Amino acid sequence: MLVLDTNDLPVGDRIATFEAVAAGEGGVSSVQEEQAEATTWKRLELWHLGPLTLFHTQGTGMRITRSLRQARRDVMDTVAINIHRQGVGGFAWADHRQRIGPNSATMQHMPAGYEYWWSGLGSTLALMFDTERLSLPAETIRASIPTLEHSPIGRLLINHVLGMRRIADRINRGAEADALASATVELVRAWVVSVAGDDLTRRTVARETLLTRVLAYARAHLREPDLTPQRIAWAHNTSVRTLYRLCDDGGVSLEKWIIRRRLEGARADLAAARHSHRTIDTIARSWGFTNPAFFSRRFRQTYGTTPSQWRSLSQQGRLLLPPDDL
Repeated sequence: MLVLDTNDLPVGDRIATFEAVAAGEGGVSSVQEEQAEATTWKRLELWHLGPLTLFHTQGTGMRITRSLRQARRDVMDTVAINIHRQGVGGFAWADHRQRIGPNSATMQHMPAGYEYWWSGLGSTLALMFDTERLSLPAETIRASIPTLEHSPIGRLLINHVLGMRRIADRINRGAEADALASATVELVRAWVVSVAGDDLTRRTVARETLLTRVLAYARAHLREPDLTPQRIAWAHNTSVRTLYRLCDDGGVSLEKWIIRRRLEGARADLAAARHSHRTIDTIARSWGFTNPAFFSRRFRQTYGTTPSQWRSLSQQGRLLLPPDDL
C-alpha cells in the first residue's frame, strides 16, 4: 500500500513529511538528505502482515538514524531486518561498521540504536516486528548483528522477504498472513542463532525451524529442474526419510508443494505482458518443468484451463483495461 510519494507534495513539504512518516512508522530519530529539497525524492509503501510490518522505501540518498538517546527513552522493543535492494551504502551499530550493496541483509535491534544510509538512488525492504517473538535473549540477538552477513541462512531469508513483497498486496490479513508471519519469524530465529548462541540453542532452533528452512530453500530453487528430495535433504544435512517424515508431520506433501509453487510462477508469467514474446514451453522450462505434456496436464488439473487458453484470456483482459491501468 502506497503511503507516501514526495513527488506529489510541494517542494517545501517533502523532507518534513518523509521525516514524520519515518519517525512514526519506523522509529527513526533523524533523516539527513543527500540532496537539496527540490531534488529529494522518497516513495514509501507499507503493509501489515499479521504481526509484521513490511516497508519498501525508494529514493535519493539519505542517512537515517535512531539515536541511543531516543532508544533509551522509547518503549519500542522491535527488531528490523533491512534487505538492501539498490545503491551502495552502509550500516553502523555500536562499533560495527558494514558496507552494504544490493541484496545484502542487516538487522537492527531498536533499543540499541543504529545508522543506515545510501548514496544516489537506492531502495530497501525493511521488516519489523516485536523482539519477544524471536524468543531469544537480547544478548544473543545483539551478539549476532556484526556477523549475520556471514550466515548461510541469510540468502534464504532475503529470498523469502522478496517473495513476501511480491504477494503483500494480496495477503495482508487472516490465516495466510499469520502463517507467513510465523514462518518469517522462524527464519529470522534460525538466522540469528546460526552465528550466535550456545550449542544447545542452535540445535534446538535448528530442529524447530527445519521445515521452514526446507520450504524456503525449495522456494529459492524452484526454477531448477534438479530440485529433488535427495538434494533438499543433502542441503539440510538430513536423510530423505527424515525429510519426508518432517513434511508429513507438518502436513506438507513436498512434491505437491513444489509443483504448485512452480505452477503459480508459470501461470503469472503466462499472464504477464513482459513475457508475451516467450513460448509456453520456454516459460514452463524456466519454472523447472522439463516435460511439456506433464506441465499442460497439471496446469489444467489445477486451474481448469490449458496454458494457451489462460494466456489468451489474460491477453484479452489486458486489452480491455484502460491505458492508465496497463
